[in-house]
Amino acid sequence: MVDPLLVDLSRLQFALTALYHFLFVPLTLGLSILIAMMETVYVMTRRTIWRDMTKFWGVLFGINFALGVATGITMEFQFGMNWAYYSHYVGDVFGAPLAIEGLMAFFLEATFVGLFFFGWDRLSPRAHMIVTWLMALGTNFSALWILVANGWMQNPVGAAFNPDTMRMEVTDFMAVIFNPVAQAKFVHTVSAGYVCAATFVLGVSGWYMLRGRHIQLAKRSFVIASAFGLASALSVIVLGDESGYALTDNQKMKLAAIEAMWETEPAPAPFTAIGIPDIKERKTHFAIQIPWVMGLIGTRSIDKQIPGIDQLVAKAEERIRNGVLAYDALEKMKANRDDGVARAAFSQHAADMGYALLLKQYVPDPRQASEQQIKDAAWSTVPGVPWLFFGFRLMVLCGFLLLAVFAISLWHTIRETEAPGWLFRMALLAMPLPWLAIEIGWFVAEFGRQPWIIEGVLPTFLATSELGVYNLLLTIAGFTLLYGTLAVIEVRLMLAAIQKGPDVASVVEGLRPVRPGPRAVAPYPAE
Repeated sequence: MVDPLLVDLSRLQFALTALYHFLFVPLTLGLSILIAMMETVYVMTRRTIWRDMTKFWGVLFGINFALGVATGITMEFQFGMNWAYYSHYVGDVFGAPLAIEGLMAFFLEATFVGLFFFGWDRLSPRAHMIVTWLMALGTNFSALWILVANGWMQNPVGAAFNPDTMRMEVTDFMAVIFNPVAQAKFVHTVSAGYVCAATFVLGVSGWYMLRGRHIQLAKRSFVIASAFGLASALSVIVLGDESGYALTDNQKMKLAAIEAMWETEPAPAPFTAIGIPDIKERKTHFAIQIPWVMGLIGTRSIDKQIPGIDQLVAKAEERIRNGVLAYDALEKMKANRDDGVARAAFSQHAADMGYALLLKQYVPDPRQASEQQIKDAAWSTVPGVPWLFFGFRLMVLCGFLLLAVFAISLWHTIRETEAPGWLFRMALLAMPLPWLAIEIGWFVAEFGRQPWIIEGVLPTFLATSELGVYNLLLTIAGFTLLYGTLAVIEVRLMLAAIQKGPDVASVVEGLRPVRPGPRAVAPYPAE
């Protein structure tokens, strides 16, 4: 039997590193696009203020990028160290997108990051602008392949279990890449990163405006962040709706848990705006519902039902029983590979074998499970409903608050009258919101998949390495100390760069002597 404490500590360690890593990724995604847009304006207008803006925000991008890389490497090592059986079981499938990310996206990103910082006096303005856009493209490509891998964990298409090798193997790599869950997660995550960067630029620019410093840079940055942020926030809301639609087809239990939908509602299902889910009584107290909304979001229709938790648990129980038949056939095939009857039985029920593995938390051999253990295993497929219910609504609230901030900011910046001071204070206060929404969104996506590490295929408790509890406690403490130190360094570097202002770009130019060559281009005239 698997030690539950070992599983919980392994999950906690990965969650801590993932949450910490995701503090940096969204800002990197969005800032790369914003500085590319700023440099494009510089090339088109030949106004040096836009070059100064590109350099200034580029330095902040570089600080954030370095910390994101350092924390991301740690996460990938954990797959082999803390989740050895997972890596063995699905490494042929899961490893492919990560390998492509390293070979294609990361090298593209890293190469052009270097050219961005050290190519200002070596490249023509147009060539440098192309470098900046390629850097942004590499950054976003990196997110694409990582989310393809994660999307496969949520919806394992294009792969099948091979009873001869006892591993999952790719059967259709294009299906893995164009997985609808992965594509929905990619566009939603990238848009959230754009919102994060826009809020960051908006807040820092507002701080400069309140203090009367670097006014020309702050004004332009505030305007471009307002417009970019408004478009991105609208995209997040629309693409979040698309993610909800993808859940209806591929992760019905997660959707039902997010909505605390205990019973199947008549179509079109209402959306529960607020309430208090009760796990023991399996009902939601004081629920305030909006008619039709959930049905329209989840099914794009008014006549299709969204299954409730009770119905999905009954379906899970049926799949567990079928999975036991597959497990029994697999055991017979291990004893006799030429057993045609067993092979045929396995093929018939192979899709449900993962559900039989849920019984291993109760008995070593799923075939020996009692009726009560089968029912308990079926109910174990229900994730923590209150956590998902409230987490999702807090995330949505943050999203709409940010939409309002961007809309108000853009409205005031396009008017001829001077923007009020409270506008810049609002921008400052809004800075934590995108990070809060993003971290909660990651939690909802990953916690909502439990008890699966691969949806319907491999339970989380079977995927861990045989590490001792002491080793996990020690490494969790070590990571916490290390990441805490890195966080302090990052914040101090960021604050120092912001405090110094646009002149901080001279730090990059001062790394080596400026020796203009034949390709060097004299700066454009100042405004």
